[in-house]
Amino acid sequence: MRIPFLQLGLGFVISAAIGWAAYKREALSVSGVVGAILTGTAIFGLGGWPWGLLLITFFILSSLLSKYKEATKETLAEKFAKGSRRDLAQALANGGAGALIAIAYWLTGQPLLWFAFVGAMATVNADTWATELGVLSKRLPRLITTGKPVEVGTSGGVSLQGTLATLAGGTIIGLAGALFLYIESLLRYNPRILLYPLSCLVYPGNCTLLPVIAALAGLTGSLFDSLLGATVQAIYYSTRREKETEKVIDPDGTPNTLLRGWRWLNNDWVNFISSVVGAALATLLAHLAITY
Repeated sequence: MRIPFLQLGLGFVISAAIGWAAYKREALSVSGVVGAILTGTAIFGLGGWPWGLLLITFFILSSLLSKYKEATKETLAEKFAKGSRRDLAQALANGGAGALIAIAYWLTGQPLLWFAFVGAMATVNADTWATELGVLSKRLPRLITTGKPVEVGTSGGVSLQGTLATLAGGTIIGLAGALFLYIESLLRYNPRILLYPLSCLVYPGNCTLLPVIAALAGLTGSLFDSLLGATVQAIYYSTRREKETEKVIDPDGTPNTLLRGWRWLNNDWVNFISSVVGAALATLLAHLAITY
């Protein structure tokens, strides 16, 4: 298996540049820059340009949304484990599944892995949109397992506004993926392209198929994220603030008490697992669509 050193090098340079710019804009911490370089280099270098551009699309959109009405969201979502400045764990949680899929694609050349990657990115983008816009809903969210109204920021809480944001977040990733794939097809057109059912140039139907698959995968992955948050994600209780929280330690250094869930299953692991679920569903839907 030939290692694409040039493409990996370009991926490293681009990822480092974007990571540094994000650090300067306080969207990433120092460790978050490392995470962005690791995931970005793998995705750019082993997946290809459409893969890398889709990762950039997610990162730009999520970073912009995290800054939207930031002051308001800080007071509404104080339960969240971390702030808007992503660290290494968050970068790997959001891009780790995509990086692993890119490695698998390089090793196997399986075209369906493109759909898996889109599904993973659709899930993390959909979940980000649901969180960033859902907390601004004027109505209280409801726990996904019981339908009971809960406070804003409660793990497992869903709302109509958040769900609509989820669908929009997944769909836009599918639209961007179809566009990037179409552009690459134009730039690299040759007779072998007939062998690839993913090409929007040869199979225009996939230009509409991909956004639909991304929307469904993103919605499912995001709802699964909420389900984990309502059931087995580690949730703590802050005696000082008398509130439930995802934080292991309060900002003043006071340790919190585990209230429910598995201690190892923090929000980063929930995000990663949910992105894998979105990737799996997108692959299944694409296989069924292409086969039948």
